[in-house]
Amino acid sequence: MITHSSNKISTVQAVLIVTNFILASGILTLPRKAAEAVKTPDVWISIIISGGIAILLGIIMAKLSQCYPDKTFYEYSAKLMGKWLGMAVSICFVIYFCILSAYEVRIMAEVTGYLILEGTPSWAITIPFLWVGYYLLIGGITSIARLFEVIFPITIIVFLLVIAMSKETLQLNNLRPVLGLGFSPVLKGLKPTILSFIGIEIILFIVAFMEKPKRAVRAVTIGSLIPIFFYIIILLTVIAALSVNGVVHRTWPTLDLIRGYEIKGLLFERFESFLLIIWTMQIFATFVITYFAASLGIFQVFKVKERKVFLGLLPVLFFISMIPKTLDEVFMIGDMLGKAAVILCGVLPLPLLILAKWKGRMK
Repeated sequence: MITHSSNKISTVQAVLIVTNFILASGILTLPRKAAEAVKTPDVWISIIISGGIAILLGIIMAKLSQCYPDKTFYEYSAKLMGKWLGMAVSICFVIYFCILSAYEVRIMAEVTGYLILEGTPSWAITIPFLWVGYYLLIGGITSIARLFEVIFPITIIVFLLVIAMSKETLQLNNLRPVLGLGFSPVLKGLKPTILSFIGIEIILFIVAFMEKPKRAVRAVTIGSLIPIFFYIIILLTVIAALSVNGVVHRTWPTLDLIRGYEIKGLLFERFESFLLIIWTMQIFATFVITYFAASLGIFQVFKVKERKVFLGLLPVLFFISMIPKTLDEVFMIGDMLGKAAVILCGVLPLPLLILAKWKGRMK
């Protein structure tokens, strides 16, 4: 089920896995974080630059995995770095994916409690979410990929529809002037915006499952371009409607934008529920693929049976998701994950790719 010899995904499915992994809490939190750093309407330029950097890193990781097309990073890391160092790095990835998975679940519980189930304990929202993820994981990565094929078109249609409905609230003057304070504010926005592309690293673990590993670079490039498009639309719309100062002082500016307007005469006059639906699907997608990546690491590094890994991780993820006591502590974990991603996914792949090419020539 979890082995790549019996589970194969197409190039399109690989694209959707990368896209759905990246698109998650960033839809709601990115505008505020980016506006706080840049403090000008030029945050969309930061996204374009950050997206370019993310694509470059994704290509490096895809090229690295193509050196060992029949193995995941957990399997070939020992060949590259030696048994013990490779195992240590693999364990770091397992811990990273476990915390990221729990973080996504907790963000989902916070927003759901804020909008729909006010007063409901986080654990009551989290537990069903975890069990549904476990049920999906039993079918392997092919089942996950098929779910993503269903989620993605729904996300595009509903998202673009909801954003289009907000056109009456937009004030284009809020987007001016372009580069009014020069290019330095744009550079300040690179850190928070590039962290919104966390998820690109999944290419290290899915190339071994691809039917055509030679198309990994294409998959990661297209899978990154789609979130860039989404993020630019979100930033331009939210800032045009709320202004930079308005975005900075809101925890969930995207939701506040959609809650701030209604269209009378339609069957549904309020549309935040639609955005919440697609956002929950994206959070679930991210949770499932990180849950899968963490389980894959334990299975391949420690040779534990699949079902035991799946079940054993459930209480671990639940416990981690309950550690933060406040929303600020949740966001602090998100910042920690961003710093870990910079090391594991930004610094590590290029030296490993050079090492893999050198070893290949030696052979």
